[in-house]
Amino acid sequence: MPRGARLDTPGALHHVMVRGIERTEIAVDDEDRLDFVKRIGKAAGKTGTLIYAWALMSNHAHLLLRSGSSGLPTFMRCVLTGYSVRFNKRHHRTGHLFQNRYKSILCEEEPYFVKLVSYIHLNPLRVGLVTSLEELGRYTWSGHSAIMGLAEYAWQDKEHVLQQFGRTVGSARVKYLEFVQDQMHMGRQPELTGGGLVRSAGGWSEVLSMRKRGDRQFSDERILGGGEFVEDVLGEIGAAQKEMLPMRMRIADAEEQLKYHCDKSGLTQAALQAGCRSREYSALRAVLARKFVTEMGMSHANVARMLGISRAGVSQLLRR
Repeated sequence: MPRGARLDTPGALHHVMVRGIERTEIAVDDEDRLDFVKRIGKAAGKTGTLIYAWALMSNHAHLLLRSGSSGLPTFMRCVLTGYSVRFNKRHHRTGHLFQNRYKSILCEEEPYFVKLVSYIHLNPLRVGLVTSLEELGRYTWSGHSAIMGLAEYAWQDKEHVLQQFGRTVGSARVKYLEFVQDQMHMGRQPELTGGGLVRSAGGWSEVLSMRKRGDRQFSDERILGGGEFVEDVLGEIGAAQKEMLPMRMRIADAEEQLKYHCDKSGLTQAALQAGCRSREYSALRAVLARKFVTEMGMSHANVARMLGISRAGVSQLLRR
């Protein structure tokens, strides 16, 4: 699927995700982590970028930021290029460190800002680097510790975050921590890691409900937000380009679901799509076929191509 051009303008809010190529570690030890964090701070000051939330794990990182006058690409180039060179030299490796290009989603502030702050800061807990909120407060490589007053990063705009929760620092921290604790039980929240109508609406079932109500919304896979927000972002682009094709949105969401379920089951996409007929792969195909057709409204032909079987095979799985 072709990648769309990045959307960016000074002052735009972005959720940025970077991953190691083929799950390669992007930070092996604290020296790497410190270098990565220092580069974020230096690039933020150089480009006028505001950093609200961030988390660095072993093989990926998340940032919530507002792009400055130099733009998001300049900021990310300042962070990633020099870091990759130093990392490779230090660990005696060659080649790309990061997976393809980084992913950036332009986000509507209401209602997503505080949700994204919490989602990003909970990543170390979600992946098992810490086991509790108390430990998360002591985890150095996340913006949560700074918001709680347990660490200091001069480049992190923790004041703006706290202002969303209260008038005084003390009361705001209490409300922030309560919110994060509530969000702990929300699970993966995949809508916060991508754009498009399915994401913005909170799932394909809600999109179907919207359509039944006659609620037509503009959408774009690069944007997390409501229809009016998407229209404002895209400005004068023609109406035909403003609304992503429904099937394209469904396929994009299905591809992520496919990857998630393969990873969760310890299976490979390549084997599944090559038609492997072992019991585990057949069982997963049955689950995904029903999900893609009945929940997401995909055609049998598209599901067949995605699962490595024929259209008749999809029909058989559904009848079972």
